[in-house]
Amino acid sequence: MSAHSLIPDWGIVARAIHVLAIVVWIGGVWLVTTVLLPAMREKRPEEWLKEFDAIEHRFAPQARVALLTALLSGLYMLYAYDLWDRFAHIEFWWMHLMVAVWLLFAVLLLLLEPLILRGVIERRAAAAPQATLTLILRLHRVLLSLALLATFAAIGGSHGLF
Repeated sequence: MSAHSLIPDWGIVARAIHVLAIVVWIGGVWLVTTVLLPAMREKRPEEWLKEFDAIEHRFAPQARVALLTALLSGLYMLYAYDLWDRFAHIEFWWMHLMVAVWLLFAVLLLLLEPLILRGVIERRAAAAPQATLTLILRLHRVLLSLALLATFAAIGGSHGLF
């Protein structure tokens, strides 16, 4: 075995880290959207609000770390494989979609949720708890759908499907 073969291809390492970050991020969104939020419908408003806040308090930091890890590993792959020019070509639309979904989640998780949305949800839920839970669930379904579409498109696009 040569010394050269002991040195990893850091682009491959970045890809593996990128995929793990996406699994944590979107897997968490899947769990919240398909299991936890629907289960909240069975609870009284004060219970689901307290539980939702506790879950959000635990999951949001994990999602933020996964989101930032996806960004850093994605940027490294763009650099390592010199893929920047793909953003100038429509046939790599799936890369644009990945970035757009990432930006949407980044704005929500890093800016809107901690600064604005938490207070809005609390005020709305105090006035109309069931309508607020329904709205939260609908928004999560839209976000999950976009994330799954971007994930499918990225995997398919990077392997020549499109």
